[in-house]
Order: sequence, then structure tokens, then C-alpha cells
Amino acid sequence: MLVLGDAHATTADRRQSLFAAYRASDADVALQAGDLMYYDLPLPTYFIGGNNEDFDVIEALRHGRVESDDVSNAVLLHSTVETVAGLRVAGLSGNYAPSRFERSRSELSDERRRHFVRDDVERAKRLDDVDVFIAHEAPHGLPVTEEYDVGCEHIDDILETLEPELCLVGHHHEHAESEFGPTRVVSLAPAWEAYYELDPETLSLSRYDTPPA
Repeated sequence: MLVLGDAHATTADRRQSLFAAYRASDADVALQAGDLMYYDLPLPTYFIGGNNEDFDVIEALRHGRVESDDVSNAVLLHSTVETVAGLRVAGLSGNYAPSRFERSRSELSDERRRHFVRDDVERAKRLDDVDVFIAHEAPHGLPVTEEYDVGCEHIDDILETLEPELCLVGHHHEHAESEFGPTRVVSLAPAWEAYYELDPETLSLSRYDTPPA
């Protein structure tokens, strides 16, 4: 199973790197951790919305109403769970903004649609039997290099409730690993630098350099 970090595939070079990772993996299904930004994909890809997306596409996928030649094989995880290669894979789309968290999703417009709200978190916490959880925000304790304190209490809350074996994190463009209770947490390098392969039987994750496009 292919695993990808942020792609930011709005430019030709980033799209070429994204597709180079797909080709190199030779997988038949993929997981992706947000900031995908290109949705016509070569194989079924289960992804979360990040803080940089085409939010018209993301909202349409939330409501199952996309009919476009520019969207193919893109399955949005938005406080939902899917069975992928025998694994229960769930995800929370969006990033955290304190000023928007207590609002309803219907109150978010334009670029503010990038955020998750309390209802999204509560719906995620009601999922069950989750093996892999994907988030664009990190739980506390993940040792990534930023100019601010990394860690979102709402991701902490989800992981404490669901106790997945593995949590995949986007956003930081850096590989890092930690543990949060019984959950192994991995921050993913961006797709133009690396791709990963996940063994569904053992949940071991192997990292490879993305080849030149």
C-alpha cells in the first residue's frame, strides 16, 4: 500500500513528482495525508483535506456530488472510516483554528473551509475499530522542526479515544516519529522527497526516495 505526504500538486513539477511516486510504488491503493491539490489520480487514493486544497472539490467530495473529469480515484476521509486492503482507515480533514472550532461547518466559507470544527472531531471519536488514522494536525510529542509548539489537543483527544495502531500526519514536510499512548505516530515527508509503503499485515512503514520525474 502506497502512503504519501503532502503533494502540493498544483504545479507541473510537483504533479510529476507525485506521479513518479505512484509509478515507483507499484501499489494498487494509496493513503495520502492532505495538501494533495490534484484529484485526477491513477489509482484509488484515500486522503484527507489539508489546509491547502481546492475547497470546492473538497466540499463536493464531502457530499458525494463531484461529477468532473478532473476528479478520479479520490476518496475523501472526513471523520469517516473506510476498509482499505483489510485495514480500517479513518481520517480528520482540515486544520485547527480556535476562532472557527465552535462554529458549524455550514458557517465556514471560502478559504475558511480548510478548518475542522467540533462536530468533525466528535464524529471522528465515534468511529470504531480504527487501525490507521490520518490527520493534517499532529498530536503533542511529535518532534518536527517548527517555529511554534506542535501539537493539537483535539488530535490528542481522538487518538486517546480510538487508540489506532498507527497515526499518519501531514503538514510538516518532515519525517519524524513518536508514540502517543499505544499509537505509533509518523509525520510524513512530502511526496516530492519520499514515498512510503505500508504492509497491511504488520503496519510496518518503509520509506523510499521519490525518483526523478
